[in-house]
Amino acid sequence: MIHPPFRSRKLPLATLALSSLLPLSLLAATQAQAQEECERGALDAIYCDENGDMVADRPTDESEWADPDTLIFAYTPVEDPAIYSDIWQPFIEHLEEVTGRDVRFFAVQSNSAQVEAMRSGRLHIAGFSTGPTPFAVNLAGAVPFALMGSDDGRFGYTLQLYTHVDSGIDDLEDLKGKRVAHTSPTSNSGNQAPRALFPEMGIVPGEDYEVVYSGSHDQSMLGVVAQDYDAAPVASEVVERMAARGLYDPDDVKILYESDSFPTTSYNYAHNLHPDLVDRIEEAFFSFDFAGTELGEEFEGVEKFIPINYQEHWKVIRTIQSANGVEYTPDNLE
Repeated sequence: MIHPPFRSRKLPLATLALSSLLPLSLLAATQAQAQEECERGALDAIYCDENGDMVADRPTDESEWADPDTLIFAYTPVEDPAIYSDIWQPFIEHLEEVTGRDVRFFAVQSNSAQVEAMRSGRLHIAGFSTGPTPFAVNLAGAVPFALMGSDDGRFGYTLQLYTHVDSGIDDLEDLKGKRVAHTSPTSNSGNQAPRALFPEMGIVPGEDYEVVYSGSHDQSMLGVVAQDYDAAPVASEVVERMAARGLYDPDDVKILYESDSFPTTSYNYAHNLHPDLVDRIEEAFFSFDFAGTELGEEFEGVEKFIPINYQEHWKVIRTIQSANGVEYTPDNLE
């Protein structure tokens, strides 16, 4: 049965303000009793990982498999969810056709609310940002299976550190004493990667410069353009899309640093979905043709969804988070 807030096709942001109604820590306390003792690694106590692939196993009891008539799909939090609801519509229609199910787009307000929604069974398919993906895997039973890439199998994005062209900042050393916008604590390129990588280059976030959380890559970049922030580490794919939509003038900013590539947004299904439904969801993703769609225009250079797995493709992200002492707990997500 679909929870009442999901009755409309385009769901308002208020629908996902779950953190103010049911915090993830409270949700954890109110979940059913933990499963019988099993191998689970870093997974929450309500999940098992007997095969060691680092994601939650499907329940052994078939009566616990979810097979909903309506699938809820969510993309990662963005500055203007209404725009992305329209952009994703061609894929939503394709997903409906292949699965034979109604599909509703879920406009998410925050990473924590998105994770809460999947953990509580109200979200079935989701694109989680790079940094929050391990939280979704360990706290919500998300199973990453795809990401966007090119026909030759290439994928990924970089951490880019921007400043205003007139800031007088020319290298990382010049950030000392400055005010730098990080996006959110769980963000990879917006927080975790800078904290792991910048010290090797002689600058320690939070010590050498003041960290201010902007809330999103969009806000970080616009803050640099407006000179509200002295600099900001952001995801290359986000600022490229912003520039393509004319949200800022690239001539107003300059890059101080760019990292090696990271995996981009992971696409996940809930671990307890019926295996036949999972097969159709995967078929829908891997058969979708980006060419000529709004989705293809928005994600320039992307031509298809590529199969991935969490254990292999998120190793670098787990390494960065481990270097930062990150633990996959509700408090750290919120």
